[in-house]
Amino acid sequence: MSANESTWGRVDETGTVYVTDRGAERAVGQYPDGSPEEALAYFTRKYTELEGQVRLLEQRARAGAPAADVAKTVTALTEALETAAAVGDLEALRTRVAALSTTVEKLTEAQQAEAAAATEAAIAERIAIVEAAEALAAKDPQSIQWKKATADLDALFTRWKDHQQNGPRIPKKQADDLWKRFRAARSTVDGHRRSYFAGLDAEHKEVRSRKQALVEKALALAPQGPAGIPAYRRLLDEWKTAGRAGKKIDDALWEQFKAAGDALYAAKAEVDARENEEYAGNLQVKLALLDEAAPLLTATDRVQARNTLSSIQRRWEAAGKVPRDQVRVVEDRLRQIELAVKKLEEDHWNRTDPEKKARSEGLAAQLEQAIAGLEADLAAATAAKDARKITEITEALEARRAWLGAVDR
Repeated sequence: MSANESTWGRVDETGTVYVTDRGAERAVGQYPDGSPEEALAYFTRKYTELEGQVRLLEQRARAGAPAADVAKTVTALTEALETAAAVGDLEALRTRVAALSTTVEKLTEAQQAEAAAATEAAIAERIAIVEAAEALAAKDPQSIQWKKATADLDALFTRWKDHQQNGPRIPKKQADDLWKRFRAARSTVDGHRRSYFAGLDAEHKEVRSRKQALVEKALALAPQGPAGIPAYRRLLDEWKTAGRAGKKIDDALWEQFKAAGDALYAAKAEVDARENEEYAGNLQVKLALLDEAAPLLTATDRVQARNTLSSIQRRWEAAGKVPRDQVRVVEDRLRQIELAVKKLEEDHWNRTDPEKKARSEGLAAQLEQAIAGLEADLAAATAAKDARKITEITEALEARRAWLGAVDR
């Protein structure tokens, strides 16, 4: 093969380059300023460039490039290869490009299926966002935690915008219908929030007025000193049921209300302190009386115990008041002594009551008779070695002896 020929082309004496294509020669161009070798090399490079475009397209198709782009390039290469100004196996390139047409069909089907699934998922995502917003709109405004609900609604709107900007496109009608539902839900929630807080503001205003009036009444009690405490406690009960006026206002009003009460209790503390000092001597008298009365806890002579207690009670009343924090202490000790003397008297009455005594004696006689009979039965059962009867009779004896002991007491 000469320097001006190759497998797929040649150069004539005028510098015209020919390619053998589909069994015939076709002129592809001239290279007048170079040698035949350079002319063939130039148009061979043109072929190499075309083969590179075909190879790149094959790689893109295998990588899943958009089918429409691949199809467009297939069409362009098909047209270019019909009259390509290049030297090489053009028919082989046409075959490879034709094979890509089948690949494009499969790629189109796969990508259409993916696009349909993506669109379906996008619609489902939009519907989920809409339904979440509608669920918020359907809630009772009085039961909603508005700070959280507002944050949730803002998050749903952010998801909507992100999905709209970055997610797959969905059919316009469906997109418009879903947006109308979402917008309506947002409007409903906003309307509920405005109504709720408007009502809350009105309620807070009413509660504020009510609590301000309670503060003024509490402050007006100051001249009464400790005597004003019962009235202050009634005002405090009203305060607890007055409602809420908002944290900041509630806290400020409470400080004023509490300060009024603190002033009353401080005045009471001063009075208590003076009384405690004044009543300290009375406490010593009553403690001495309690020591004197202590033996009555174990006394047995009811008459003497009653006389002693009566004397102590008269002197107790004459002693006067004791410090407030000691009232319960000394009163409880005296009460124990009084109960002991009372029990001593009740026990005596129970023993000497004629009717009760007669009933007790009659019951005692019956029990003694029953016990004697059971003891005889026990002796017989023991002689007969009847274990079951011995157990039954023993239990019956123990019960009746216990009853008899109670009656005797």
